[in-house]
Amino acid sequence: MWLYLVKRVVLAVAIIAIAVTLLFLMIRAVPGDPAAVLLGPRATLEMTAQLHQQMGLDKPLVVQIVTFFGGLLHGNLGFDVFSQRPVADIVFEQLPFTLELILISISWAVVAAVPLGCYSAMRRSSVIDQVAGVATVATIAIPSFVVAIYALLIFAVTLRWLPAIGAGNGVWDGLIHLILPAFAMGIGWVGYISRLVRASMLEVLGENHIRMARSFGISEWRIVARYALPLAILPTVTILGVGIAWLLSSAVFIEVVFARPGIGALIVNAVNTRNYPIVMGVVLVTTFLIVAATTLSDVVNALLDPRTREKL
Repeated sequence: MWLYLVKRVVLAVAIIAIAVTLLFLMIRAVPGDPAAVLLGPRATLEMTAQLHQQMGLDKPLVVQIVTFFGGLLHGNLGFDVFSQRPVADIVFEQLPFTLELILISISWAVVAAVPLGCYSAMRRSSVIDQVAGVATVATIAIPSFVVAIYALLIFAVTLRWLPAIGAGNGVWDGLIHLILPAFAMGIGWVGYISRLVRASMLEVLGENHIRMARSFGISEWRIVARYALPLAILPTVTILGVGIAWLLSSAVFIEVVFARPGIGALIVNAVNTRNYPIVMGVVLVTTFLIVAATTLSDVVNALLDPRTREKL
């Protein structure tokens, strides 16, 4: 198991290095001069050249990459070109808002979807299974930003049951402000996870050890919870690890629609203003989160099913 963990960590570090390098090159290829955006239309050539030197944009691209990774090893992500604050401080101020949104969204989706998928597999072709199938496919097909807009119009604007924008003040108020954004982000995952659990559960329920458990007179729910679910949940764990990238991209739209703070709204503003240090800081943190989530899902799968340790 320890050898498997070492291999996964080395692979994760390599992926982060490659991804950050590629994204660094892609960001530099985006049209627009950050110095011109910062200084405005009345900037002189001398002022622009001075700001280029201050931001390190006058150096060759290879030198810029090496400088960025050198600062990264010392925990330095650079400085915001507008406020001159450390990028790390700005990013980590906004990161908790996005993480709590993702955590609440995926948590309620899993709590709702896993029992629904198990019940649909146990009552295959029943009326509830058919209704759940139609409803879950419909939730998967609807984009999260469309759900967010309609949820905002119905529950915040028309009915006035829930707040429309912001993150709230305090724990209780913050949770209330999370209801609509978390619902919009998680509703699609309810359908996706329940369909995945149902398909995996149907496959596992047909295996020999499940038939043996039934022959001993064990109740169906105990068979499902103790013997079938630990195996049927493996594909779901993998999808949740990979799905962190989808959740982060959804958070961009959700935070804009509900005017919430977070790294999604932060990177949108940074891209619009060509704020390279902020963009790279957000990209680095999100890349780390995605790689960490996929690595964690692989480790959990290895703990649940030792056969997967030999596949790396």
